Amino acid sequence: MLHIRRSLLLRDIVTSEMAHVAERPVVRAVAIAVIGNPFAGRYVEDLTELFEAGRTVGEQLMPDLVRLLSQNPVSYGKAAIVGVNGEFEHGGACIHPMLGKPMRAAVGGGKAVIPSNVKVGACGASIDVPLSHKDDPWSFDHFDTVTVSMPDAPKPDEIVVVLAVADGGRLHARCGKGPR
Repeated sequence: MLHIRRSLLLRDIVTSEMAHVAERPVVRAVAIAVIGNPFAGRYVEDLTELFEAGRTVGEQLMPDLVRLLSQNPVSYGKAAIVGVNGEFEHGGACIHPMLGKPMRAAVGGGKAVIPSNVKVGACGASIDVPLSHKDDPWSFDHFDTVTVSMPDAPKPDEIVVVLAVADGGRLHARCGKGPR
């Protein structure tokens, strides 16, 4: 059974950029979960336990995450930071094979690949979580990034799993319209 040592929900409301106020704010919501890494300090072939951990984190946190938005989610992303006694693949195992299904269920679809980022890092390391449109992988206006960290994680034998959603793209996107 998965134990989440600590979780954090963040709500980021962006109202203006470069003193230019938006027509409506864009809300980005992030869930961070700290879990134990059962494979810390050793190499194993079968990472199924981490696949299932990712699914469970998604099932537990995505409904709360989506409720933090002001409007329906239109973009999403995921990430993991593996403590220094683990390996990059441990983070990939948490966020790739099974996490997508509960994320897509919570956002009401999701035809596009969920963008992701993984790294090995020390306690307090930050990670850039990429965001893109949930249904249109070529919607440049929705390419975005949110940077997060958990102050006391990951400990060497832990993994930080990050889920992110947004109810809009970049505030004043001007790159997706083609050449001017």
